Amino acid sequence: MTKKIVKVAVGVVLKGEQVLICKRSAEQHQGGLWEFPGGKIEASESVFSALQRELKEEVDITITKAQPLIDIDHDYGDKLVALKVLLVTDFVGEAKGLEGQPLCWVNKSQLAEYEFPAANQAILHALITYFKQ
Repeated sequence: MTKKIVKVAVGVVLKGEQVLICKRSAEQHQGGLWEFPGGKIEASESVFSALQRELKEEVDITITKAQPLIDIDHDYGDKLVALKVLLVTDFVGEAKGLEGQPLCWVNKSQLAEYEFPAANQAILHALITYFKQ
């Protein structure tokens, strides 16, 4: 049986030297781990418009500028994900957890102190490269 691939738009939201992360609820796949906000890409959406919609719904910010950071395909065994990761460099609003999820702004040097899903490890490595530029 072939596993369905879940296409996900992910936003690495930057505010100076800080990055926005959110904690997944215990009921979710990979629950209890920290993640970069985002969500499923609907059939008719571009990555940017999906991310705009998801960040407005989840954390109440409107992204105005983003650029591709990395694409990741990851097999969790029970689920395949195709992450389309955008670096959000400009947004409007003050981030808050609209779905009751904890969120925080973390200094880039402290990201290693948080536990992320396996698929997010490549994002963390891409961020290290980005910040070295």
